[in-house]
This record gives sequence, C-alpha cells and structure tokens, in this order.
Amino acid sequence: MLKHLHTLTGHQNPIYSLANSIEDGIFFSAGNDKGVVQWSLKNMAFVKVLVPVQSSVYALHRHENLLFIAQRSGLIQVFDLVEEKITATLSFHKKGVFDIKSIAYKNELISTGEDGNAAIWSLKDYSLLYSFPVIADTVRAIAVSNDEKEVALGCKDGVIRIYSSADYGLIRELRSHSLPITAIQYSPSGDYLISGSRDAQLKVWSLPDYQLINQVAAHMFGIYSIVFHPTKPFFATCSQDKGIKLWGAHDFKLYKILSLEKQTEGHSHSINKLIWSTNGRYLISTGDDRLVMIWSFNP
Repeated sequence: MLKHLHTLTGHQNPIYSLANSIEDGIFFSAGNDKGVVQWSLKNMAFVKVLVPVQSSVYALHRHENLLFIAQRSGLIQVFDLVEEKITATLSFHKKGVFDIKSIAYKNELISTGEDGNAAIWSLKDYSLLYSFPVIADTVRAIAVSNDEKEVALGCKDGVIRIYSSADYGLIRELRSHSLPITAIQYSPSGDYLISGSRDAQLKVWSLPDYQLINQVAAHMFGIYSIVFHPTKPFFATCSQDKGIKLWGAHDFKLYKILSLEKQTEGHSHSINKLIWSTNGRYLISTGDDRLVMIWSFNP
C-alpha cells in the first residue's frame, strides 16, 4: 500500500514542517536550517530555496496562494506564491509558533505555540484581531472542524480544548491523554476528531458530542503527525519512534508499518511531519534525520 519511492537530501539540520504548493507536484519543507525549500514530485528533485528565514521554522501552512511560515522567534512570515515574495510579517507571539490554520469563512488565521496564547489574524490586512490565553504553557496543535465552526487546540497539559470559531469561547475540554497533545485532526467524514500524544496513544472522539469512542496504543513514543488521505478512507501517523503507520479511517485497523526496525525503508531518527500530495498518490515524511522521503500509495 505504501512503498518507498525516493529520498530527497539537502537539508543540513532537522526538518519540522511540510506543505503543498498551489501547483500540483510541488511541496515545501523547512526546519532548523533557516530556509524554506521547494521540491518537485515530478522530477523527485530539489527546485530552489524559496525564501531564507531568520530562525527555525516550526510550521508551514498554505491558504490559497499564501504560504505562512511560523518561526521559533515568534514571527509569522507571509509569502505570496504568485508574486514570490514576503508580503507581510505577523508579530505577536513572544516564543515559538508551533501551528497555524486558516478559517476561510471568516477570512481569519489562528496561530498558537510555546507562549500558550492563541492569536487571531485578519487574512485581509494581516492585522491582529484578537488574542487569548489558552494555558500557561505550550499549545502544540490546531485543528479546524469541517464546517469551520469549531477549533480544537492540543495542549501540553494533555487536554484538548474546543473553541467556537464564532467568538472563540471555550466549549469543552477533552481529558484522556496522560501527556502533551502533539497532533489532532478532524476526520474528512466529519464524524470524529482524532488526537495523538506523547503518551503514544491515538484517541478517537465522536462528533458532535466529543465522546471518547476508541483508543489505540499506536506507537512506542510520541505521535507527531496525523494526516488523512485526501480521497481514500485511510490516515497515516508518524512518531518519535521512527515509524510511519497507515490506518483505516473507518475500522482503525493497522494496514502498514514503515520502519527500519521492521526491515523496511525508513527514517533513522524521529519523524516530525507527514503530508499527502495534493493528488493523493504520495505520502511525504520528514524528521530529525534531515531527509525527505517519498512513498507511493496504492490502496
């Protein structure tokens, strides 16, 4: 189902973030070596350093033709992929920004990170519209529900906090994980939220009531990324344990393990991020070993 296709080299330090471009077959990576790199899936090759940055990049997020670059410094740079230049720099966070998501119906952007605050930005003029404290420590991950009415924040205290996107009021807190939340995603089907943690557990929360309906001892160490396939009923996870796993999105059955320990191709260090290519033909992984690995997907 997943088969190693190619390994891309060039980064000099650990890589933390991946994002697809507006053009199918083009994606970006960034991490601890102060540059966002553009790659081609068509040619399986380095294209160029898209833009230099002043500090490590913890997250990349694309909204339409804009690429948001979240940095350890607390700054978020806005890169226009059509004009190929930085068009704005968002400054609010005092520490590293770990995640960014857009809320299209409100034309807003939400960011959060090591300072424990959430910031809401206008996508029209990049002004700071609102900010609020979530916890006194790190907020690692953001997920936006399919209808964009709710926003889930994964926190260092092991709690998932659900907010209304209308007024950013707290709706509920989900408590089951024993260690910090490191990955959260709403399912494409819209009937559950799935979370991953440093406790190596996957937890499944039903919607709309957020009841815990399933839990899986998924990895040996922290789960750093959960990504649903764009069209097929599967999702992939990756972990500090250097493994990638492919799961059924309906039955939560484990279909594939990719790991050097299982005698397959794989990463030699912690895997920090996964994305699917826009067309769903490839899974892309990266991590502390400075490699970007491309896996072909055949369900």
